[in-house]
Amino acid sequence: MWIVELLVVLLFIWLGARLGSIGIGFAGGLGVLVLAVGFGLKPGAIPVDVILIIMGVISAIAAMQVAGGLDYLVHIATKVLKSKPKYITFLAPVVTYSMTLFAGTGHTAFSTLPVIAEVAKREGIRPSRPLSIATVASQIAITASPISAAVVFFSSELEKFGVDYVKLLMVAIPSSFLACLLGAVVANFMGKDLEDDPIYQERLAKGQVRMETSSEAVQELSAGAKRSVLIFGICLLCVVCYAMAISSTFALIKTPILKRDDAIITFMMGAATLICLFCKVDAKNILNAATFKSGMSACICVLGVAWLGTTFVSAHIKEIEMFADNLLKAYPWMLAVVLFFAAMLLYSQAATTKALMPAALALGVSPVAAVAAFASVSALFVLPTYPTLIAAVEFDDTGSTRVGKYVFDHPFLIPGTCTIAFAVAFGFLFGELIL
Repeated sequence: MWIVELLVVLLFIWLGARLGSIGIGFAGGLGVLVLAVGFGLKPGAIPVDVILIIMGVISAIAAMQVAGGLDYLVHIATKVLKSKPKYITFLAPVVTYSMTLFAGTGHTAFSTLPVIAEVAKREGIRPSRPLSIATVASQIAITASPISAAVVFFSSELEKFGVDYVKLLMVAIPSSFLACLLGAVVANFMGKDLEDDPIYQERLAKGQVRMETSSEAVQELSAGAKRSVLIFGICLLCVVCYAMAISSTFALIKTPILKRDDAIITFMMGAATLICLFCKVDAKNILNAATFKSGMSACICVLGVAWLGTTFVSAHIKEIEMFADNLLKAYPWMLAVVLFFAAMLLYSQAATTKALMPAALALGVSPVAAVAAFASVSALFVLPTYPTLIAAVEFDDTGSTRVGKYVFDHPFLIPGTCTIAFAVAFGFLFGELIL
């Protein structure tokens, strides 16, 4: 019967993927209903903690966006990208990785993708190369961001096994960043050079490729733009410092009043309050911010999909233990493979982490193996339907960033898979040294 129920789970995940966007959350919720009413399974734990963290962080980011802070960050990123245009394939992932690490959401990449495409095109570089690895870097940085819901939840699970928040970041940040740099090397050799690409030449002959010359004009920034970034940055620093102070590594605060999750939510909502006050932001405009909408969409996706996953896993933990116990103990790297394919379907680092990591640790997977495999929850690039992937395709009018007729033949797959493989390898290396 558990095989039938697993097929039901996969069916609703597939249905959600077909609906796209927030639809995967809707389908997940319907799947819980079917498992409960149709098969008598007790609904699993609702991922309230993950959802609340996403809401808190997104509220601050959305306030910063309305204040012009994201425009200011994009302005800085644009200057970096245009400073060494010949190295755009290597600069692009550094920029998108850094922005995601700072903001805790990969959607910050949207604003930089058109700049990346334009700079590459001007230099005669195949835009698919920097666009592919930049998009992947924006996804994998979620597993290293101090305020991402995936990192915060995973660290809370690891603390039960003696690995705290600080040690997780000490492994995740260098391993994922170095992996992105190596992924850029792989991307740099992908596809034909632009001048040899027949599709580009055809589009160029038809006048479908824009060669813009007026993009040097600098967008005027609002008065509170820099101030909002400063406020957000200070609050982010406070989050990290507080988390370090209460961690077992430093243990500066023995009996913290605020738990780490509570601290992140309060500091981020505090940042949103200060931005509204000192940057003269009308709070009602935050509801219409693109980041706010995408963040709330992520909450629904995590609610539905993670709830569906925990419902199935909690009901069949014994069967899963029998099937996976010996396999994962003998081949701990297999966890990375499982997470990779799960993330491909669940479309959320937080949802994948919430649904599978507690079960993996309960099965006896070592903390080192779990931390090393963590980067695999960022395999959102496999199916070319994730918003940042679609945006990258749309922004590249040369046609080099395109999806083939076989679905998986797109420029994100090989650099992304290699980047995750590098991150897992580095994760084992740094994990053995630090954990």
